[in-house]
Amino acid sequence: MAEQRKKLRLGELLVQQGLITLDQLGIALAEQKQNNIPIGRQLVRLGFVTEAAIRDIMARTVGQESIDLAQVVADPEALRLVPQDFARRHRLLPIAYDADERQLSIATTEIFNVVALDQLRATLGPTVEIKTQLAGEAQLEDYIDQFYGHELSVDGILQEIETGEIDYQSLGAGGDEYTQPMVRLVNALLVDAVKRGASDIHFEPEYAFLRIRYRIDGVLETVRSLHKTYMPGITVRIKVISEMNIAETRAPQDGRLSLTLNGRPIDFRVSTHPTVHGENIVLRILDREKSIISLDKMNLPAMTLTRLSLMLARPEGILIVTGPTGSGKTTTLYSLLSQVNDETVNIMTLEDPVEYPLTLMRQTSVNEAVKMDFANGIRSMMRQDPDIILVGEIRDKDTAEMAFRAAMTGHQVFSTLHSNSALGAFPRLLDIGIQPDIMAGNIIGVIAQRLVRVLCVHCKEAYSPTVEERKILGPAAADIAHINRPTGCAKCSNKGYKGRSSVMELLVMDGDLDELVARRATAKELRAAALAKNFRPLAEEGVALVLSGTCSIAEISRSVDLTGRFN
Repeated sequence: MAEQRKKLRLGELLVQQGLITLDQLGIALAEQKQNNIPIGRQLVRLGFVTEAAIRDIMARTVGQESIDLAQVVADPEALRLVPQDFARRHRLLPIAYDADERQLSIATTEIFNVVALDQLRATLGPTVEIKTQLAGEAQLEDYIDQFYGHELSVDGILQEIETGEIDYQSLGAGGDEYTQPMVRLVNALLVDAVKRGASDIHFEPEYAFLRIRYRIDGVLETVRSLHKTYMPGITVRIKVISEMNIAETRAPQDGRLSLTLNGRPIDFRVSTHPTVHGENIVLRILDREKSIISLDKMNLPAMTLTRLSLMLARPEGILIVTGPTGSGKTTTLYSLLSQVNDETVNIMTLEDPVEYPLTLMRQTSVNEAVKMDFANGIRSMMRQDPDIILVGEIRDKDTAEMAFRAAMTGHQVFSTLHSNSALGAFPRLLDIGIQPDIMAGNIIGVIAQRLVRVLCVHCKEAYSPTVEERKILGPAAADIAHINRPTGCAKCSNKGYKGRSSVMELLVMDGDLDELVARRATAKELRAAALAKNFRPLAEEGVALVLSGTCSIAEISRSVDLTGRFN
């Protein structure tokens, strides 16, 4: 009886949502008496509703996440934890395993199958947390066959390819993709890169081989070298899933793809570039969950957090983030925006291109084909009643003038600029063509930023700094007995570093500094005035990280100029 009520509830929910009619529900229930198939599968079989619609409505009803397995890339580590016969018997599919968090994500059709979950916990041990996501029934059966039926490790797939032939016709997006090892090879490399925390994947063709490199914590490292025979298959597969033209090999192309890796949605921005040995391919990994973090989780000093809060409290003006390419400017802007992003404000962004699609924000990519550049885009957005405008980059006079016009008319404007320091933003804007009296009073503040690798907490080694290092560290090092350096262990892949941290200098503008800017004061005058107001330059912030044991002096020196600190 309870089972019948449960079946009716799903049918009634679908009727209430307008996905099926009462007539269709009646037909499905009548058919069910003949074959005793669950009502959801019966409705799908009759063609009244899609399996995705049933999966999503069930997920909403029980307050669970739903997952489309067609977007999921298999995780060999997760599949090793759960035997195939157990997965089939209990109708569940392991989709991701996070070794650091010791969390296993599984897709299942029965969220409340307590017996299966208890048995799985008994198999895995008490330290592994199990996260469940709701999947469609037919999809689940198909993907258990796919994921368990084929080799999924990179080494295993390479061995499989060496013993067989590559069918280039089957590299398209249709059919049973997992029968084609080249498809699984590309997927396995993407999973591996994301698991290792890479920000970019490089496929670099040489005369006789293909080099594969990951950028991890800002540094490139070679992970594989494959014979040149692999190049065509990998190139075609990446182009197909990125919706590029596979016939075009002589012109650069750009594409995007979205996949569910390690149990979460991850976007890739893909770029191809012709070289003498073939097409060079770079995939930028856009992992929203890992990249955009709130300010209180960025490990910033208390003083820095207070000043950032003061900047965000200003109702109008322009806030500029400066730094070289790859210093995390866009990520910082998004973290700042996430602080003020709610239903009470209209946030509009103009980017080249949009990297992280987010809810509640109106995001636009600049488009040369329809004459949508930064300046025209800002002009158009001003008619859309915005409260806050994000401009991806101020790179020319027109964009700068429009950004300042928006700031002068009562909007908060966030943007990035290429300059070496916070104080360097003023000569840069002057060079672009912005008048000093326009800058004065309209700039909320300038943030200069660098990203530095953090020492591995498991293997960093304390040592007494040398005389030269004490000179670089300055008076603050007089009372310091030791600082830390990298050694390397299994936890950090023998690199000595794990993760990155931002080094920021914050210049908060006020009336005195505005007056100096308006009368074109020298850099020396501006610096003296800023230091009098407790401005801490990048070098000071970097040294503070060394003294706290977070970073090594060599790593700070790689990104921040400390030479001016010699006595």
